[in-house]
Amino acid sequence: MKRIINGKIYNTDTATFIGNRQHSHRGDFQFEDTDLYRTPKGAFFVQGTGGAYSRWSQPCGSNGMTGGSGIQAMTPTEALAWCEDSGIDADVIAQYFSVEEA
Repeated sequence: MKRIINGKIYNTDTATFIGNRQHSHRGDFQFEDTDLYRTPKGAFFVQGTGGAYSRWSQPCGSNGMTGGSGIQAMTPTEALAWCEDSGIDADVIAQYFSVEEA
């Protein structure tokens, strides 16, 4: 999947996959299947699909929502928080983010 956001290309085919988050099951309005990527130039983004009550929902009709898919750019801070919230392995996180021993 490829998308241009603010004049920059975010492409899952050329980016490095970092991790995945799945919530619920297909058919559930809150279902979400999202992958985090890093571009060759170091920008982070998520790509995914989800139900009508997920981050990937799309407007439908005059005031309804339906499931959808897409790409969203993330700041490094947002991407790190996404990794921590998603339970991504600590060694994987340390490969992409500046973290220190407590």
